[in-house]
Amino acid sequence: MRLPITVFAVAVCASTLTAQTRDSSFRAISFGYFATLGANWQIEAVEIGLVFRRPRGLAAISFSTRWGAFIDQSTYLGGTRGMVFAATLSTRTRMIQVGEIGSEERSTPIGIDLTMEAAGYVAASSPFWQGSRWGAVSLLPSLRIGPGALTLGPTLFLAGPNQKPAMRGVLALRGEASLSRRPKTR
Repeated sequence: MRLPITVFAVAVCASTLTAQTRDSSFRAISFGYFATLGANWQIEAVEIGLVFRRPRGLAAISFSTRWGAFIDQSTYLGGTRGMVFAATLSTRTRMIQVGEIGSEERSTPIGIDLTMEAAGYVAASSPFWQGSRWGAVSLLPSLRIGPGALTLGPTLFLAGPNQKPAMRGVLALRGEASLSRRPKTR
């Protein structure tokens, strides 16, 4: 339990130091909740990452990590087993704005975008037939409200050359906080 708290504290301190560098308005820290969907054993995890926003082309490229556990959805109590860690690389398209909320001066955009993601998983006591190591490729449409997003889509788990891929659904709640410079106070 101490490891995730320590890693989170280091990430927060590192983000403050990173915010002091030039052009930090194009960087953000991402955080969120990630879960696979379906019957029986599922993954539930928290994620934290670094987002590189782009001025043209794709909206962002991000690197993130996930820490979580396997949860048995068919039990009421005691359905936790093992740990899972993932490293991800993802790209996100520009948002297609469908509306906005708030006042005219400070409105929050609402829109849809698409995230393409590749992830590598390492697990202890995995109940999945993929074993303790596998990869995943995801195509995730998102409803974005300002810096937050609700993501729901398919992911394809790839275990090895002799094993069949498995399709799962993904639900993720994600947010971003800009690493822009703080104004000087006098």
